[in-house]
Amino acid sequence: GLPAALPALPLELTVLYNFLLFTVGASDSAIKGEAEGIRQGLLRVLEACGACGQDLGTEELWEKVLQEVTVEELEAPLHRLGALQAAWWLAASQLGSVAGLFRLLSTAEDPGRVHCSEGQNELLSMIKAWQVPPDGASLPLVQSAKDLKEILCTAAAFLQGLQELEAGNLPTALSLLQEAAGGFCSKKILAQIYTCLGCCAQRMGKPQTALQHLKRALQVDFQCLPALSHVAAVYHELGETDAELQALTLLYEALGKNPPAAASSSPHFLMQTELLVHTPVLTSLLRHHHPSEVKYLLAQRCLRDGRVADAVEHYLDFLSLLQEGLQQQVPLDGSSALPRIPEVFLEAASALGQAGRHQDAITVCEEVISRTTDLIPRVFRVEERLEQPECSLPGAELAGGLLSQKKESLCCLAWRAAGYLHQGWAWARLSESKEAVTQFSRCLSDLLRVQLHGSGITQTENLQPEVEVLQKIRLLALIGRGTQFLELRRHKQALLDFQHSLQLSPGDPAAASYLVQTLWKLNRKQEAAAQWQKFSQSCPGEDGQQQGHGRPLPLYLVSCLEQAVFPHSEPLARSIQDYLGAAAQDTSS
Repeated sequence: GLPAALPALPLELTVLYNFLLFTVGASDSAIKGEAEGIRQGLLRVLEACGACGQDLGTEELWEKVLQEVTVEELEAPLHRLGALQAAWWLAASQLGSVAGLFRLLSTAEDPGRVHCSEGQNELLSMIKAWQVPPDGASLPLVQSAKDLKEILCTAAAFLQGLQELEAGNLPTALSLLQEAAGGFCSKKILAQIYTCLGCCAQRMGKPQTALQHLKRALQVDFQCLPALSHVAAVYHELGETDAELQALTLLYEALGKNPPAAASSSPHFLMQTELLVHTPVLTSLLRHHHPSEVKYLLAQRCLRDGRVADAVEHYLDFLSLLQEGLQQQVPLDGSSALPRIPEVFLEAASALGQAGRHQDAITVCEEVISRTTDLIPRVFRVEERLEQPECSLPGAELAGGLLSQKKESLCCLAWRAAGYLHQGWAWARLSESKEAVTQFSRCLSDLLRVQLHGSGITQTENLQPEVEVLQKIRLLALIGRGTQFLELRRHKQALLDFQHSLQLSPGDPAAASYLVQTLWKLNRKQEAAAQWQKFSQSCPGEDGQQQGHGRPLPLYLVSCLEQAVFPHSEPLARSIQDYLGAAAQDTSS
């Protein structure tokens, strides 16, 4: 409440400087908001000089103080307070304000000294050009302005590097992050910088350089587990499955341990780089995976690579984690690596089936079927006019909601139908053909709820991925049921299923081969030979088993696709060639 007096202001500003640093250090959390204490300090300076600045914004206030206050004793305290202001602005990513402030600080000292060479970063040049005021012997500081300058340089380089990385300016980002890595910071921040360097190099198409940076991050601080997850991602990109699985295993083990307290590589400072750098892009790059996400990635990678026994173990571990309230532990903001839970169950069933544990696969699929039954409408219609509307049109929000509901219903339908499909193949592997036919028929009956060839659904682009999955399930169910009809010697019914398969997917090699075999078994050898010649003349590079439009097949359907492959191609081809040869001889004679 005392009026401002020039003789007391150096002490007052130094006390304010120390107080703000103590406040920041005590909170030990990212700096947010405005530094109101700094503003009040500047107003006290103007008051002592007989000026006023209540109506000015913070930037204008600094400009007025530095241009109008020429008292030599106030220069050092004001410069130190300016460095603190820069820290607050850096934390708010107000980089332009920081550059402007240091331009004012340097111009106040020496109008001709501020210069930024071509190719240099302007903000870093401004901070480096700032001459740190000497510390007064009679006025102790809790953190020197020299140390604060080093922290500001590191934080400015780090923040700008992250901004350029987000903008896609990768060479500039790499240069700024390298500048930050050579700065003044703790081991924790240095590891984070190397992690960002690794991500930048990976995006630049330099995976080996990325691995070097990420390994350096782990050498600096092994508790920087996001670096380990990025290592796994790089190995995945390189196709080095063994190394990827090893990285994921280490990550899973590390996440299960209580991390030790992070050791600081430098004396403790109240103002630190980690308090100034907290942007969304950094949060995204350094996101910590939940152990269940890593467990799922292990299971998925093993299944894709054909390591069935390991995949089964990981999937069962993951399913046990579901009993521990997994859904409450995994983020629901779309950043999780986990797919929808029914898909995980179906993938687990696929792994169990490939491992020969068919009864277990049937049980897992039954869980999916029972959980999705009440979520599927009795009749499912998709009209051609239902397209994603423009957001500005009336009723756009309502129509978008209807589309989302239809997508969800289609997904539930696909999951339940896939459950029946897996059960059908499982019963087939158990040589229970009648039960297999029943499950394949249930799958096909489910798919009758939606008309896959209607004029509307095939032209509704927004639902095309879901429809393609349903079409593939229907194709595999028809082929599966046809094979079991063959096992039961119900050849005519098998023939109908294979004919329907070819109507659904013309040229499909498995359906075509089974059709030829069925005609052959029905002693319709001339038709079989004609069909065989027709399909043999098809383009050999055309793979009817693959998805259209380049969309990958869901992982939970891959094993069903493999089981639908015709296993007797060569013997059947020899039999038909012999038949055609004999027929040709009879004709010539």
